Amino acid sequence: MCRWLAYSGSPLLLEEILFKPDHSLITQSRHSKLGVETTNGDGFGVGWYGRGPERPALFRSISPAWNDRNLASLATSVTAPIFLAHIRASTGTPVQETNCHPFRHRNWLWMHNGALAQFKRMKRDLVLAVSPQLYPEIEGSTDSELMFYLALTFGLQDDPPGAVERMVGFIETVAAQHGVNHAVQMTVAASDGVRLWSFRYSTAGQSRSLFYSTDVRSLRELHPGHNLLQRVSDESRLIVSEPLGELEGAWNAVPESTYGVIQDGEDLMRPFVPRK
Repeated sequence: MCRWLAYSGSPLLLEEILFKPDHSLITQSRHSKLGVETTNGDGFGVGWYGRGPERPALFRSISPAWNDRNLASLATSVTAPIFLAHIRASTGTPVQETNCHPFRHRNWLWMHNGALAQFKRMKRDLVLAVSPQLYPEIEGSTDSELMFYLALTFGLQDDPPGAVERMVGFIETVAAQHGVNHAVQMTVAASDGVRLWSFRYSTAGQSRSLFYSTDVRSLRELHPGHNLLQRVSDESRLIVSEPLGELEGAWNAVPESTYGVIQDGEDLMRPFVPRK
């Protein structure tokens, strides 16, 4: 499967979160500790909101993240307040640029770690549920991108948690009709350029790992000499598939069947319950 990180907060250089941490996403692309696969070399992608929330930028490639000189160069010059970064380990669909995350629709970015069980068996019914207005925009062949367009169909732009709950409920209903057990395995990040949502859920109740960073004020008290903590705002936060290092007190596991939102003011965490 895959590894990802999502950041929201003070504008930062991409290299600060993508390359510099001790167990960075680039390191994880070769030496993941908590993923299904140790190596995540089937491409990568980075999305960011550098000029406001209306149109995020996107850079994706089928190269392994550890070996892409363009990514390394880009990371030294791109600064943004929201980043979504993903390294891919294919679950069976082709290694091609249109299958690399994040996926983009207007001001929205979406990325996923996990899989839909027996996806090919359910695919036709799932695809036919996508809004006719949205269907032409699907470019790749992954279950992840199709989940995105189903969430958009079910109202992601107006009610992100409700739309994702309806999307998952619909997939589980279709899976039951096809005799597919434990249909959904997912950790998802999504952003509209203002807020950042994350979701951790699986039908079997054994979801892939996901962590959120402790609030910056608390971390400053624990680590008063930490340079990056002194430079970022109190609102800054990371969501990651696995911790980026061993900094004491920095990482907290997202509970099973939970979604959260990072936003101005109080961040929220709530139970995630599919709607059928």
